[in-house]
Amino acid sequence: MLDHVTITVSDIAAAEPFYDALMKALGVVKVGRRDDWLGYGERARPDHPERTYIAIRKGAKPEEAFGRHWCFKAKWRTEVDEFWAARVANGGTDEGPPGLRSYHASYYAAFLRDPDGNRVEAVCHRPV
Repeated sequence: MLDHVTITVSDIAAAEPFYDALMKALGVVKVGRRDDWLGYGERARPDHPERTYIAIRKGAKPEEAFGRHWCFKAKWRTEVDEFWAARVANGGTDEGPPGLRSYHASYYAAFLRDPDGNRVEAVCHRPV
C-alpha cells in the first residue's frame, strides 16, 4: 500500500544508531546518509513497483500523538524479537515486548519509541 514514508526526528545523530539497528533486524538495507537525512529500503521503479522506502529526516521534535505510529513488516517472529532487542543499546524505549496481540491469532508484534518519541512497531503475520 505505501510507496515511501518519512519520519521526522530532531537529532539525526541520536536516531541513526536506533534506525540502523531496527532496519538491520528486519533485513532492510541502509541506502544513504547525510547530516539531515537517513534512507532505508529501495525506491520503487517501473521494473520494481513493489519496493518500499523510508526516510528519516531532521526537523522539529514531533508532537506527542499516541495513535500515530509506523509498523514495519517482519518476515519471521525472530525479526520482531531482534527489532525489540535493538532498542536499549540504541536509545529507544519499550512500548510493548514481542508477543501475540488480539488483532488475529498469528499477529506477533513489538512496539518501541525512538529517541524522539516516535512510536514504531514490527509485526509478523505468519503462524509459528
